[in-house]
Amino acid sequence: MRYRPVSLFSAASLAIVLAAPAWAQETPAADAAASAQSDEPPAGEEIVVTGTRAQGRSRLDTASPVDVLSGNALRQQGTTELGSALASIAPSIDFPRPSAVDGTDAIRPATLRGLSPDQTLVLINGVRANSSALLNINGSVGRGSAAVDLNTIPTVALDRIEVLRDGASAQYGSDAIAGVINVRLREARSGGGASVTYGLYNTDIDTARGDRSTTGEHAVTASAWQGIGFGQDGYVTLSGEYLKREPTNRADYDPRVTPNAVTGRFGDPEVEQYTGYINAGTGIGDNWKLYGWAGYQDRDSRSAAFPRLASAATAVSGIYPNGFLPIINTKSTNVNAALGLKGDLAGWSVDLNIAYGRNKIEYRTLNSANYAYGNASPTDFYDGALIYDQWVAGLDVTRSFDVFQSLNVAFGVEGRREGFKITPGERASYDYPETGAIAGQAPGVQGFGGFSPLNAIERGRKNVSGYVDLEAQVTDKLLVGLAGRGEHYTDFGDTGTGKVSLRYDFAPWFALRGTASTGFRAPSLQQQYFTSIASVIQNGEPILTGTFPSTHPVGAALGGRPLEPEKSTNFSVGTVIRAGGFDLTVDAYQIRLRDQLALSENIQSSFSPEVAAILAQFNVPSARFFINGLRSRVRGIDAVAHYRLDAADAGKFDFTVAGNVNQSVVTGVPTSTATVNPAPVLFARSRILTIEQGTPGEKVTGTIDWSLDKIAVTARVSYYGDVNQPGTTPAADIHTGKHAITDLELRYDPVKGGQFALGVNNLFDVYPDATIAANNTTGVVGFPYYSPFGFGGRYLYVRAGLSW
Repeated sequence: MRYRPVSLFSAASLAIVLAAPAWAQETPAADAAASAQSDEPPAGEEIVVTGTRAQGRSRLDTASPVDVLSGNALRQQGTTELGSALASIAPSIDFPRPSAVDGTDAIRPATLRGLSPDQTLVLINGVRANSSALLNINGSVGRGSAAVDLNTIPTVALDRIEVLRDGASAQYGSDAIAGVINVRLREARSGGGASVTYGLYNTDIDTARGDRSTTGEHAVTASAWQGIGFGQDGYVTLSGEYLKREPTNRADYDPRVTPNAVTGRFGDPEVEQYTGYINAGTGIGDNWKLYGWAGYQDRDSRSAAFPRLASAATAVSGIYPNGFLPIINTKSTNVNAALGLKGDLAGWSVDLNIAYGRNKIEYRTLNSANYAYGNASPTDFYDGALIYDQWVAGLDVTRSFDVFQSLNVAFGVEGRREGFKITPGERASYDYPETGAIAGQAPGVQGFGGFSPLNAIERGRKNVSGYVDLEAQVTDKLLVGLAGRGEHYTDFGDTGTGKVSLRYDFAPWFALRGTASTGFRAPSLQQQYFTSIASVIQNGEPILTGTFPSTHPVGAALGGRPLEPEKSTNFSVGTVIRAGGFDLTVDAYQIRLRDQLALSENIQSSFSPEVAAILAQFNVPSARFFINGLRSRVRGIDAVAHYRLDAADAGKFDFTVAGNVNQSVVTGVPTSTATVNPAPVLFARSRILTIEQGTPGEKVTGTIDWSLDKIAVTARVSYYGDVNQPGTTPAADIHTGKHAITDLELRYDPVKGGQFALGVNNLFDVYPDATIAANNTTGVVGFPYYSPFGFGGRYLYVRAGLSW
C-alpha cells in the first residue's frame, strides 16, 4: 500500500509536465536564440550528422527521427553510467540493471525500441565502436547478445549523443536494425572543469519475506576535462573519470536458514573504474584536417553468485564451516582509438579513417571452492578470459550538386577485421585435482566455472562493404533520400540492404516524413564460437548448463546449424510540428525480423535417454546453443514534445515530454532439425515472452528544466509500464508492475567558477513489485532484474565542481 501515494504524486507531477506546453503558449513567444546553456543551440536547431550525410540539417529537418542529447543533460544526473543516463531522457532506450547473471552484472546492455542490444549500432564520432567480448548468456534482458558497452565512455568526455530511431543498415552496415547511437566527443581548444559526485542509498527494502532499511552503499565519482589549443585551429581535449562504488543488496530473507536471514547479495556489483579519453584535431594546409581519439578503461567489478549454505558445502567444511558466498570478479579493459584525415579533393569532401577497438574480460572467482578438492581446495581462482578486437577502415566521399534545389551524393567503402578468443583458466577452476579427488563431487569452482582447454578458441573474420547514399531537395517542400549497401563476409557470404526516405513540408510549421528500409545483423563471433559450462538461473534456481557452438557435436545433434545473418524490414511514418519555441515529433514504426538469432532452451538430460547420453559425454546435465529461425514483429510510436520559454525575470524554462509505446510479437519459431528422436523444444514460453514482454510496453518521461542566473533546477518523472520476467510456467512469472520514478536536482551553476548540486534519484523510494516467496525459494532474487529502472531505491547525491 505504501506505493499508492507515491504513484499518485508522480502521476500528478507528470500531468503538470504534460500540461506545461499548453500553459506556456499563453505567454509571449520564446526567443528562438535562447539557450538553457550558453554553449548549446536552441532545441530543434541542433545540427545532426547521424541519419543524413547532407550538411547543415537540424534534427527537425531530417526524414528520420533523431534525438540530440546534450552532454550537460547527461551529466546533470545522479548516475555516472552513460547507459543509465541515456535511458532516463531518451524515450526509446531502456537500461535494466540485472544481478546474479555472471558477467552481465558488470557489463550491462541497453535496448532501443525493445529489440536486442546488439541490434543497435554504436558509433564514436561516426566510426563503428567495438563490442564487448562478453556474450550475455544468462537469463537477463538481451540474452544471447554481444553488444557495445556504453559505460566504457564517460559522460565527462561527451559533447552530445545523437540517437537515430530508424533502421539504417543501408547507411551504416550491420547491427543498425533498431537504430544508431552516435557518441560525439568534446572538441575544445580551451576551458576545462572538474567535479566530484558523492552519493548513497537511503531506502526501505520491502521484500516478500520481510522489511529492512539501509543508509549507505556509497559511490564516489571524480572527473575532469581540459581543452588545449595549438596553432590556428588545433585542439586537444583530455577527459578522465574515476569511479568507486560499493555493492548494493536487495536480496530477500533466506527461508532455508533459521532464523530467516539475508544470505545472498543481489544488486549492483562493487566497482572500481578508471577511464581516460583524448580527442584531437588540427588543420593541415588550407583544406585538410587530421583528427583522432583514443580511450581506455579499466573496470574491476565484484558481484555475487548464489550462496552456498553449510549443508551443501560439507566437502569444504574445514574451510567454510558456515558456508560461503562466491564472488565473481570481472576485470574488463577496453581500448578504442581512431585516426583520420578529411578535406576537399577536386570538389569532393573526403574522409579517410582507421580505427581499432579491443575488449578483454578476465574472470576470477573469489571466496569459493572446488568441492572435488575437498578441504585442500584453493579459495581464489583464475577462470580465464574473453577477448574481442576489431580493425575498421573507412572512406566516405560526399558532394553537393546544383541539381533540383540541391542533390547530396555520398558513397564509400569500409573494411573490417574481427577477432574473438577464449583463454583457459587454471586447472582448479574447471577440473578435478590430479590426485586425491573427493568421490562423488563434481569438478569446477562454485559460482562461476572456469574455461577449460576444451573451451579455448581463436577465430576471426573479415568483411568489406560499399554504399551509395543520395539525398535530394527536389523542391522547397519535398526531400527524397535513397541509399543502398552491399557487404561480403568471409564466414557467411554476401548481403545487401536498401533504404528510401521521404519528407514533405506542407508549411514551415508542419511536415510529414517516412522511411522504408531493409536491414541485417551479422551473427557475432561470440555467438558462433563461445563455449562454456556455467550456472544459469531458471525459475529462480541455478542450473549447470553447457553453452556450445551451433556446429559443435552437441549443438548439431540437438538441432544446431551454421548461423546466418538476421534480416529486417523497417517502415516508419511521422510528423514534425513546430511554432516559436515549441516543437513536436510523432513517429510510428513497424519492424519485421526474420532469421532472428536466439539461444535455445536449456535442454536437460531428463528430456530423453538419447539426450542424456549426448550430454554425459561432456559432463553437463543441460545444454543450449544459438539457432536462427525466430520471426517477430515490433510496432510502436515515439513522441517527443518540447517547449522553451524565456520568462525574463522569472527565468528560462525547458519543458520536455518524451514517450514510447512499443509492442513485440513473436510470429514464428524454427522447426527442430535435431537428429535425436523425439526432437527437443528449442523455444518455449520463457524465451518467447522475454522478447514480447521483457521490456516496457509504455514509457513516458516528463522533464522541467528551469534556470535563473546561476540557479537551476531539473525535475523529471518517468513512467514505466509492466515488464514480465518469465519463467517456464505462468506461475513462475515475475512482474515488475507499473511505476513512476521521480528525480530532482538543484544546481548552483555559473558558466565559470565553483559549481554545486544536490539531487535525489527515485525521490519517493519506488521499487518494482517484489518477487513472491513461491518464486524465490533461496531468498536471493528479491526483485525482478528485468526492471527497466532497476531496484535500488532512493539515491541521494551531492556534486561539487569547478569550471574554468
